[in-house]
Amino acid sequence: MTSSETRRITDLGTLKAISHPLRMRLYRALFVARTATASQLADQVDEAVSLVSYHLRKLADGGLIEEAEAQSTDGRERWWQPSSYGFGIHEEDLKDAPELAAASAAFGRTVGEQRAEMHSRFLDERHTWSDAWRAASIGSEWLPRLTAGELTALGDELEAVLRKYDQAARAAEAAGDTEGRENVAVHLHAFPYRP
Repeated sequence: MTSSETRRITDLGTLKAISHPLRMRLYRALFVARTATASQLADQVDEAVSLVSYHLRKLADGGLIEEAEAQSTDGRERWWQPSSYGFGIHEEDLKDAPELAAASAAFGRTVGEQRAEMHSRFLDERHTWSDAWRAASIGSEWLPRLTAGELTALGDELEAVLRKYDQAARAAEAAGDTEGRENVAVHLHAFPYRP
């Protein structure tokens, strides 16, 4: 069963495993689906089932996903689920570990590129969404002057709000309330910069 905790990645092998672009896409697709087979995920990412199976095993080796209870009577199907409620990489774990810092930077670039691609796809396809969904979508930029402590507090508060909404949506879905629900991507970046 998926842990309700967020997994903290501290080892190089797991960080390298999730840094692979296809593995990150598979992890994201599995997180959204909750449970899926390699063939279901292969359809979503438009890759061969054998390749997807290989990458799922690599994610499982890193402890990021695990086998799930079978959802059908076909004993040949292997079902997967995330092993935790997401994962995190913390800056203090990268200190004095140049290999981890380099792998974390590679992961950040992979995720950044995929997030930009997701947002671009929405912008290109926005006309296919209803007026309500187009109006509900959010696009804003804030440029406050904060201390490191204030930025940490802001991140903690935003994460708590997002977790509250996600958990309420999951509970509603589990109770059968699926009407009008769509997958929503919320991407937050908050970092210091110099103009």
